[in-house]
Amino acid sequence: MKCCLFGGSFDPVHAGHLAIAEAALGKAGVQRVVFLPAARSPFKSEGSTLFTAEQRLAMLRAAVEHLPWAEVSEKDLQFPPPSLSWRLVEAWRGEHPGDELFWLMGGDSWRELHLWARPDYLAELVTFIVYHRGEQPLLPRPGVRAIFVEEAELPVSATLIRQRLLSRAPLPEGWLPHPVQRLLEKFLADNSITANFQS
Repeated sequence: MKCCLFGGSFDPVHAGHLAIAEAALGKAGVQRVVFLPAARSPFKSEGSTLFTAEQRLAMLRAAVEHLPWAEVSEKDLQFPPPSLSWRLVEAWRGEHPGDELFWLMGGDSWRELHLWARPDYLAELVTFIVYHRGEQPLLPRPGVRAIFVEEAELPVSATLIRQRLLSRAPLPEGWLPHPVQRLLEKFLADNSITANFQS
């Protein structure tokens, strides 16, 4: 099976994440997209997510519940932080030896790939699917398999959503899948958003 791994904070998951995953599905020929919420990015400090791991998992599961091509995995949350993509892919490969693996990322991450842990090893294990919005051209990397998917820019981002939530501003229609919107409203009503968020 052609399986695409999609790692990230998903803090929170939003319509843009689903659009990116669907683009990979349609244009790169993958059959399944696995959303893998990160324990903690190596480039972020501890306590840098607005939502807990449990809340992020719940929102992801709600977002993809009716998508037959999508699943959510806790695999990265089972490792000690920080999150390391090569370790995650290596573990997935060991459990699913028949899968042809792809790794979905944005253009910014592609440009910073050399800063990741063991990028050459990761490149041996996966084909990268690089999503970008037509900003400055993305250059191929010698010896690295990559598929570039260009889509129209989406107005939503997790950063904007967090800013609006923290200021109690309403979210525009369409930014969140409806099941995720309902969960967010519950978290807000319960005052259960983590207090140690660093903006």
